[in-house]
Amino acid sequence: MSTIPKKTSETVAHTPGRASSIGVWILHVVLAAIIAGGGISKLAGDPVMVDMFADIGAGQWLRYLVGALEVAGGVGLLIPALAGLASLGLAALLTGAVITDQFVLEQSPWLPLALLIVAAVIARTRWSRTEAVVGTLLRR
Repeated sequence: MSTIPKKTSETVAHTPGRASSIGVWILHVVLAAIIAGGGISKLAGDPVMVDMFADIGAGQWLRYLVGALEVAGGVGLLIPALAGLASLGLAALLTGAVITDQFVLEQSPWLPLALLIVAAVIARTRWSRTEAVVGTLLRR
C-alpha cells in the first residue's frame, strides 16, 4: 500500500476554503489596523481630526465617541467570537462616515466606502457565527 494521500474531492474542496479563510483573516487584520489607527488618532487629539470634527459642527464629544467605537471595533475584529458583530458595528459607523464625507464635509467618500465594503464582506463571511453569538446572548 502507498502512504501518499490520494487527491480526493474532499482534499481539493478543502483547499479553497482554507485559502479563503486566510484571506478573510487578512481582511480582519488590515481593517482592524486601519480603523483602530484612525480611532487612536481621534482619541489622541490629532489636530487634523480636531479640525475635521470642528467642521462637522457636532462638537468634540463626537470625535471621542467615534474614536472609542473605532478602537473597540478594531479590537473586536481580532476576536473570533466578536468579529461578525464588530464588522456590523463598523459597517454602520462607516455608513455614517460616507454620508458625512459626501454631504457635510463635501469631500470624497471613497476611503470610508471601500472600508465599508470590506466590513460588509467580513460581516457576511462571519454571519453564522454572529447568529450563534446573538442567539446565545438572547437565551440568557
